[in-house]
Amino acid sequence: MFDKLKQLGDLKKMRDQALAIQRLLAQEEITLEEGDVRVVISGDQRIKEFAVKGYSSEAAISILNKAIKKSQELAAKKLQEMPGGLGGLMGGGS
Repeated sequence: MFDKLKQLGDLKKMRDQALAIQRLLAQEEITLEEGDVRVVISGDQRIKEFAVKGYSSEAAISILNKAIKKSQELAAKKLQEMPGGLGGLMGGGS
């Protein structure tokens, strides 16, 4: 029983650390310019600016961010399915 409580405490600590890192990353920005294309993305992988030949589209930015989020969700799902991955820590997986 104490092992389960310790695991829960460890999970909360890991989650808190992950959230703190995510907040720090959100404050960072990476800017790339190649030819007529400019992209500004935050460290937590959110497109902030996307322009081609100086023209930007909020719709394009929105769909790019949705695609990134779906890829992150897929990666998280795959990690949970891995033996010894996050799923193993949470009592799931193999």
